[in-house]
Amino acid sequence: MAYHSTSLAALFHALSDPTRLAVTEALCDGPQPVSRLAAPHDMALPSFLKHLKVLEAAGVTTSEKQGRTRIVALRTERLAEGQDWFAERRRLWSDRFDALEAHLDRTQETPK
Repeated sequence: MAYHSTSLAALFHALSDPTRLAVTEALCDGPQPVSRLAAPHDMALPSFLKHLKVLEAAGVTTSEKQGRTRIVALRTERLAEGQDWFAERRRLWSDRFDALEAHLDRTQETPK
């Protein structure tokens, strides 16, 4: 399966920061207002909003205004792209280890 490397890089970059990862985990419970997402983090709101912008630019989240409140939601299909990438790598390495194991089994057999 082909992947667009800059897209994956943006996804992994977005998830590499502890604050952004915590926000992503919090959004697993469903869409939440920015104020609730920001509350556990010891930083000024403008700094926190920069983290939300990175997540949104990477396609990890989406947001919409509801009245005076901005609601942030997780885009699970975007996270699935990263999961698919890891699954493909896991399959690739599993196949390689299986081939290595088979090779070692053949070379360690005692001649009859």
